[in-house]
Amino acid sequence: MKINHHQLAYKEEIEKERENLGKRPEWLKVKLPMGDNFKDVLHLMRNSKLNTVCEEAKCPNMAECWNNRTATFMILGDTCTRSCGFCNVKLGLPSELDLDEPRRVAEAVEQLSLKHVVITSVNRDELSDGGAGIFSETVRLIHKKIANCTIEILIPDFKGAVNSFEKIMENPPDILNHNLETVKRLYHAVRPQAKYERSLELITWFKQKGLRTKSGIMVGIGETKEEVVELMKDLVDAGCDILTIGQYLQPTKTHLPVHRYVTPEEFVFYKVEGMKMGFKAIESAPLVRSSYHADKHATTKI
Repeated sequence: MKINHHQLAYKEEIEKERENLGKRPEWLKVKLPMGDNFKDVLHLMRNSKLNTVCEEAKCPNMAECWNNRTATFMILGDTCTRSCGFCNVKLGLPSELDLDEPRRVAEAVEQLSLKHVVITSVNRDELSDGGAGIFSETVRLIHKKIANCTIEILIPDFKGAVNSFEKIMENPPDILNHNLETVKRLYHAVRPQAKYERSLELITWFKQKGLRTKSGIMVGIGETKEEVVELMKDLVDAGCDILTIGQYLQPTKTHLPVHRYVTPEEFVFYKVEGMKMGFKAIESAPLVRSSYHADKHATTKI
């Protein structure tokens, strides 16, 4: 992973502050991936030449989700055009666009007999629509094969291009998810090619189209408690219905280090405060990731 000067400076700052971080606490221990269902899902993904964010992002819930025969599909390849300081997905020049990918994803969803599916992607800034057309076609084919399957898509910001948003709306999902990831102050280090306000505007755009909206953040990467509360207020004002909050875990030594381990009690605080603000549903706990318990969000009363 290549890091810019903002990320390098912030990485050094965190490393100086985290001398007393200590070992990973017990509440962050997870089971090793295993089990027959886990093997079945892995076999299907490899045979179908599909990628999952579960593997690419080293999700701590992969064992639980895959053993329940659910997975978050990652479309548009496995190489991202952005250098986020927290993400373990490969950075570089993506390969040629795979136009057959939507068909393979839809067939995998059918084989797994999923009632709810999450589709996310790498950033493809080199494409004129950022990959929105592939998202739209994937949703269309899944609905065609399994009419009662609910779909959540976790999209990039498409550089704020309305034409890309409109392509998504040609085959709208049940849930439109776009993660803010962190507080505004840390964007230069954590999401250097993204803009805090642009992400909020994206959520507002889709909410105004009548979609159920969702976002996610990670904590423990250097933000303050007050900044998290302010971010939640911004999301509610933007029209966000559902929020996920989880602990940041450093995927490799080259990524931004963990600043602190947030206690389970603080996660409960965020959930209580967020529900008071107006969120319809919040998943807030150390091991929560964006698609954790995502099937419940498809039926949450909005």
